[in-house]
Amino acid sequence: MEPHLDKSDAYSSLRIKDFRSFITAYFFLTFALQMQSVVVGWQVYQLTHDALSLGLIGFVEVAPFFSIVLFSGHVADVFSRKKIIVIATFVYLLSGLSLLLLSTVFKSALSSHGAFPIYCVIFVTGIARGFLSPAILALMPQLVPRKIFGNASTWNSLVGQIGEVTGPAVGGLIYGFSGVGSAYAAVVIVSILTFVAFLMVSDKPLPKRGHPLSIRESLAEGVRFVFKTEVILSAVSLDMFAVFFGGAVAVLPIFADRILHAGPEGLGILRAAPAVGAIVMSVVQAHRPFLDRAGRSLIISVFGFGISIIVFALSRNIWLSLAALFMNGLCDNVSVVLRTAIIQLNTPDELRGRVSAVNGIFTGASDGLGSFESGFAAKLLGLVPSVVIGGGITLATAATTRALSRRLWNLKM
Repeated sequence: MEPHLDKSDAYSSLRIKDFRSFITAYFFLTFALQMQSVVVGWQVYQLTHDALSLGLIGFVEVAPFFSIVLFSGHVADVFSRKKIIVIATFVYLLSGLSLLLLSTVFKSALSSHGAFPIYCVIFVTGIARGFLSPAILALMPQLVPRKIFGNASTWNSLVGQIGEVTGPAVGGLIYGFSGVGSAYAAVVIVSILTFVAFLMVSDKPLPKRGHPLSIRESLAEGVRFVFKTEVILSAVSLDMFAVFFGGAVAVLPIFADRILHAGPEGLGILRAAPAVGAIVMSVVQAHRPFLDRAGRSLIISVFGFGISIIVFALSRNIWLSLAALFMNGLCDNVSVVLRTAIIQLNTPDELRGRVSAVNGIFTGASDGLGSFESGFAAKLLGLVPSVVIGGGITLATAATTRALSRRLWNLKM
């Protein structure tokens, strides 16, 4: 029997068993992916000592993601969303195992071919991510009543950010003290926990759809909905350009090594700092949500995101760098929670898979291609100037959105 749910209750969504199982699984997933990310980043940097090679990690993951994400959005609207998630997480598990074997049993392949075998594994994870992302975003609203979705989104973000704190920190520490093999073994163990936890989430029936559509018509319907809904298009575009130009995660290994002289242990802490800020903001939003001024808060948070990344780029002190990344995480969390709520609360259930897929293209461009842009810009312009310029473009994007999208600025939910 479903418990009585009060919209004003900060813990309302946590009273639902399926949602608790879901966010537990999501925590393990985020933990594993972030731990793997920091280990891969440092390993590739040790193999190549090249900024562009670090940027290529994001590119080889996002390329297959882009190629299938619209189709996978259609699949998430016609096929069991839970089954898609379970299959994709199993692929992530196999990928982690492959990286472990490459770094231990078959490490001669890295000696002969450099980072290329690692890129091949990351390419496979990009395929899994392409199917996983829209399925997760489409399933979560089915686990909680609409009236408390904002609360659920906040708690989902919170556990994800906890995973982003602990994942890089644990990955960096294990790598630094025990080596790459132990670090990838830990990734595999957490990936197994992810797979098992998602199995515990109840499957939900697919929403009823209207007249049958071809795959092409189905995909076009999702794209049209996004582009004709101003607040959704403005929100996802703002986030995409901000993270695409204002992100610095891909080049953090170089900052940790050349600028801050912190090593892999310091890299793990630097990677965790934004997530610490995001955790703090998630707790704040759970108790005092910003939905009554969602549009204004979203734009202001992106502006703060740009300022914090400029401060980080100019810092030569580890504590100032950590403070800047902490503020970066605060602002990013506001953006993520509000963007998710804006999209899901303005999208019919039967379109959620496809709209989530379109959103995935925007976020995939900002995350994956943004990593490539960071590496390429650092190679072309220099490390610090490239990040400062990216932060400046983020500020300009926020200002432009404020000027052009009055509907988003005035949005209340």
